[in-house]
Formats: sequence, structure tokens, C-alpha cells
Amino acid sequence: MTSVPSKNIWIKRQQCPCGDWKCYVTCEGDVEETSVASQLEKNETFQSDSMVSPYVGMVFKSDDDAFEYYGNFARKNGFSIRKERSRLSPQLGIYKRDFVCYRSGFAPARKKSTAEHHRDRKSVRCGCDAKMYLSKEVVEGASQWFVVQFSNVHNHELLEDDQVRLLPAYRKIQEADQERILLLSKAGFPIHRIVKVLELEKGIQGGQLPFLERDVRNFVQNRKKIVQENDALLTEKRENDSMELLEACKVTKEMDGDFVYDFTTDENDKVENIVWSYGDSVRAYTLFGDVVYFDTSYRSITYGMLLGVWLGIDNNGKTIFFGCVLLQDETARSFAWALQAFVHLMKGKCPQTILTDLELGLKDAVRSELPSTRHAISIWNIQPKISSWFFLSLGARYPEFKSMFDDLYHAENADDFEHRWSQMVSMFGFGSDKHIALLYSLRASWASSYMRGYFLGRMATSAYLKSVESFLKAICCAQTCLRSFFEQVGSSSNFQNQLRQEMQYMLTKTCMPIEEHARNFLTPFAFNDFQRELVLSMQCALSEMPDGSYLVHHYKKMDVERLVIWIPEDEQIHCTCKEFESSGMLCRHTLRVFILKNYFQLPEKYYLSRWRRESSLVFYDNQDTQTNDDGWFQEFQSLTETLLTESSITKERSDYVHTELPKELKRLISEEDFWVFLLLIFIRKRILERKANLK
Repeated sequence: MTSVPSKNIWIKRQQCPCGDWKCYVTCEGDVEETSVASQLEKNETFQSDSMVSPYVGMVFKSDDDAFEYYGNFARKNGFSIRKERSRLSPQLGIYKRDFVCYRSGFAPARKKSTAEHHRDRKSVRCGCDAKMYLSKEVVEGASQWFVVQFSNVHNHELLEDDQVRLLPAYRKIQEADQERILLLSKAGFPIHRIVKVLELEKGIQGGQLPFLERDVRNFVQNRKKIVQENDALLTEKRENDSMELLEACKVTKEMDGDFVYDFTTDENDKVENIVWSYGDSVRAYTLFGDVVYFDTSYRSITYGMLLGVWLGIDNNGKTIFFGCVLLQDETARSFAWALQAFVHLMKGKCPQTILTDLELGLKDAVRSELPSTRHAISIWNIQPKISSWFFLSLGARYPEFKSMFDDLYHAENADDFEHRWSQMVSMFGFGSDKHIALLYSLRASWASSYMRGYFLGRMATSAYLKSVESFLKAICCAQTCLRSFFEQVGSSSNFQNQLRQEMQYMLTKTCMPIEEHARNFLTPFAFNDFQRELVLSMQCALSEMPDGSYLVHHYKKMDVERLVIWIPEDEQIHCTCKEFESSGMLCRHTLRVFILKNYFQLPEKYYLSRWRRESSLVFYDNQDTQTNDDGWFQEFQSLTETLLTESSITKERSDYVHTELPKELKRLISEEDFWVFLLLIFIRKRILERKANLK
């Protein structure tokens, strides 16, 4: 009886957002998998170049390790191997293994067939005597495999590298290629055309794939047979596991009243879509639900369901979980229900901004269900698609196009964007390209000149998206049933599982009162961004306009100016760079004006609650660490100034300070955090330098 797979396999979606289901996008995960496979192949080559030929007495931990080693050796030397015989004993189990050259022995004689079209295939076996025999022994309670016979004498010609890779033992179709082959097969592509498409997508010459056309044909035929046999079982499994997931939601709701979920059923009363969230996530959303990332990059090939995950960013820059949904399809209707259900679970609060992947169905759903929410598409979601769409077609001109596209993304205003876009389309002949048309239709959601002022809260960065990918891999890597997946999501999203954080001591860099004041309000993550802008503000020049506003620019870059509008009555400040509107942090241009206006403390309204310490979701081990450190730091400064002054007067006093300093270091380190040790080493170095000068 054919059995259906009991594990749920999550994969990255490969469907192109242009709407043509025959069009393919290389997902970041696929690129990673391909690069990993390529790296493994390089490693194997390197290991083969440096590997020792097997010899009698060589020891392996297992027979599998021995077979792998001998196989790598064989590939380097132009042949492949196979397992010949094994011997079994009641005490040791399998205790002997024989590995031989693929041309070892002779093919058994066949009876002549009377069939008219019988194909008489010639055997490759020619009695080659190359071999490696192993025997298992138990040494100090551990099993080890010893080489007892080895011969590398062949009676046939060994193959070159470009020939040995085509031996059956080395022709393997990677998982990413398997999914692509099945997709093209479903689209009606013949086998020879599938092979050609794969060659073009990988940018390799014909015949250079690690498998043959007949391997693709066999794979498709075998997979179709399996799918046909398992279709009924898969449907039953999908229905049963979906009901089990719904039951898990009901049980969780009974145990935790703050848990929330919703679902829909089809005409047969079967679970269609299901969404859920946790009490901690709903509470976190009230603090940090101003901007949400809705990821829809994974789907299950076992259940045929799309996974959607709502994520956010907290005041410490950490990824936080808001909710999860499983959808039966990827239509605008399903996306609309998902967004509607999510807002309902979040007590009716809509985000200011929602970031999504490049998806037309999502664009329509956001417009209909979240009319007051701004829709953004991160450039980090677009760039991998740019490579898939244009790398092969443009060839040597791709770097030029990529550079032009990056400049266009950073265009200062909409007019500049439109002008550069027209130039790019004309230069590369993109007038009828469907992907260029798609990007242009969505330009208001991804181009900086259109998105300036959208609140993104530091989420449209490569660092944040790496954090998101790490979270998604944590919940999708396990190939489990829906019930286990539900439990994994709950565990990964539980704030109580997060480690308690120690408040970092935030060093000042400018000694400016504004910086000291900001340190009292902001988390280390937010303070680091504020500090960077404050330091950069010192490189800004400004000139006052007749209306009281200011033109601010970098002291070397005169061509890029920002207009800062200052309204003293309400202490209102606005910059045309829109950094505060985008991140909730003041930019270098506005800080430069505040410094000019002799502000020693910023108005507290410019410290948004989402970036303040008191909004943290996790507890700190020392909430008053900063206050205690302030007193300690003053003591440290006073001690340092005293010691430096004393050491600079006479050689005798320098010797005294040199003697007493270790005692003070020991006292301070024992009383306070160890991080100061580095600072104290620096002070001691200064004293030694002064002592040397006195000599």
C-alpha cells in the first residue's frame, strides 16, 4: 500500500508576481541552497585533491563513512563504486562490507528475447578487480571498521572529470531543481524544453547540468505516478490535520482566555483558512503595531497551504510575532480575509504601514481592507527578483542596469524618478517588458521618492529582514504535521522564552547635554541610532532663510540640501528628508538646528513611546542600572582626573600613582561591571606615558 508522507514540508514560493504562472523567480532560499550545494561540491573537490588513497589498516567510524570516503576517492580518479556483498552475524550484525568498482564482475547471461523490438543493452561490467573490503571490530566497546583489502588496479580506461560526472552514481537532481521541473511539467513544457530552461536559468552551456535529459524524464514519470497514488491520501490527511489544528486552537483558548483565533470553512464544512494569535502578541501590538511586516514567502507542498506571518519590531530592534495564518490559495479574496481577520484579532487597530512582498493580490487586499494603511514593499524583497528577471537576458550589461536601478531607487523626488525611469526603459529596450511594467505599477510602494514619510520603524533594512528569515526558518525548518507546527509557532513567539536582558551601559560620544538627556529615555538600540545622527550633525552646515527656516547640507556635499522648518511657538520642527516620519528618530539636519538654537534637552515629544525604555516587552535584570552607573561614572571620572593630575607633577607622585592605581582598579572592578576594565587599562597607559615623559 502506498503511504502518504507524514511530514509537512515548507518551501519558499517560486511563483513570479507578474501573474504568468510559467514564470519563475529564484528565491533567496533557493540561491542559498544552490550556493551551499556548489560549496559542498567545491569542498568535495578540495578534499579529493588532498585525500589519502585508502590503505589496509585504515579505520572508519562506520561503513557509511567508509563508503563516502571511497566514493569521493573514486570520483577524483575517474570511476564510481557500488556495494557488493555484506556478511551478517548474530553477535555483530553486519560485520563485513565489500565495495567494488562499478565495472567489477560480469553481467549474467540473458535469455534471448523473441520480442521484435528488444533492446540489447551492452553491460559496462568487465571484471575489474578494483575494490575495498572492510571488517568490523569492537574496540573498547565502540564499533570500528578496518580496511582489510584494497586494490586500485583497473582493467579499463578511467574517465575524465567532464565524463565521470555523468556516471549514474553522481547524477543527482537537487530539491530546488525538482520543484522547478515539476512546475514546468505542470505548465505543459516537454522534457527537452525543461532541460533548456534549467540551463538558461543557471547560465550554463548545454549539457553541463549535473544530470541528463533521461534523468529528468524518469523523475517526472515517477513523481506523477506517486502523486496520482497519493492524491486521495493527501486530501484526507489535509482535512484531518486541519481539523486537528482547529481543535488545538479550541483547547488553547480554553486554557488561555487571551488566545484568539478565527477560521473559515468551505461548502463541504471543511476547514479552509485559519488564523491565530496569542495574548502577549496582542498586547505587543498595542505598543508596536504602528508598522507590520506580512510575510507570505512560505507554502506547504504537503497541504498545499500558504503560510502568512505578521511580524513587528520592538524598541530593542528585535523581531516580534503578531499572528499567523494558513490559506488554501493565494487569491486577493483570501488575502483580504486574512487582513480582515488580523485586524479583528488585534481589536480593530490598523497599522500605519504594512510591508509585504511583491504580490499583486496583496496590493488589492491592502487597498480594500486597510484603506488608511500605507502599503510598502521593501527593496530587499525586490532585489532577488531583479536578478532572476534580468541577469541572463542582459548578460554583460546587467551590472550597468543594476547600478542604474539602484540610483533610480534613491531618486530625490518623483519627477527625478520618472525622468530616470524613462531613460532606463529606453536605454535597455524595456518598452514591452512585463516585469518592468509590474515594477512601475507598484512604484509608489517601493521607490524612496514616493515612500518618503512612510513610517517604517527601521524595518525596511537588510538586518531586520535577516532577523525575520531567521524566525521563519525556526518555525518552518521542522518537517512536521500542522499540530506540531502550531506548537512550534507558539514556542517561538512566546515572550517568556526570551532571555532576560541586561541593560547595556550607553557611552556618550559628544559630551553634549542633548545626548546625555536622550540616554535617559531611549533603549540602547534607539540611542545608538540617535547618537549616530547627532555625531553626523556636526558635519552639517546651515544657512538661515528669511522666513526662519534653514537650509542644511553636508559641509562637503553642497548639491544635496535639506529644508528644515522651525516653528518656535510650538517647538515644531520638520525636515524634507522625512526621517522622523519614517523612523521616529530625529535626523542630523533637525538636530543641527536644535543645537544652533541652544537646546540642551530635546522636547520629550520627539522621544516616541515605541523607542523608550519603559515600553520594553522583556524585563531587564537591573532597571536602575543607568542611575547607578551615572553615580559610579562620576566617581570614576573624579578618580581619573585626580590620578592624572597627580602623576603629571613630579616623578615621585607618578610613582605613587602607579603603585596605588592597581588597588583602585581592583576596588572598582569588584564593585561594578567588568566592562570598565578596558577603560581603566587606557587610563593606566596614559599614566605610564606621562611617567616616561617625566624621566
